[in-house]
Amino acid sequence: MPQDRLSMTLSALADPTRRAILARLSSGEASVNELAEPFDMSLPAVSKHLKVLEKAGLISRGREAQWRPCKLEAGPLRDVNAWLENYRQFWDESLDRLGLYLQKLQKGDGNGRPS
Repeated sequence: MPQDRLSMTLSALADPTRRAILARLSSGEASVNELAEPFDMSLPAVSKHLKVLEKAGLISRGREAQWRPCKLEAGPLRDVNAWLENYRQFWDESLDRLGLYLQKLQKGDGNGRPS
């Protein structure tokens, strides 16, 4: 069953190792060996994580002679950000309403509650 792009992105981001790989790639291209260095896992295991990230469109792999650098692709992250924006607005509005309610309680609301 094919997944939509947002679902694939969120699924890829669910793993802390893949998030760490993306964080590393945010500072520039890196080889598989460089990406594997901080992890206590085999190169094939790191390669599996890279395949998930590549399938989700979060990274691309180039080819320069024997070196295949991995590069961060930010497009899918923009899609996640856009999707989350609706929820940010919801929480901002909820916090604004809570703030107004707290101000009303502090001033007293005319129902016998102290100021």
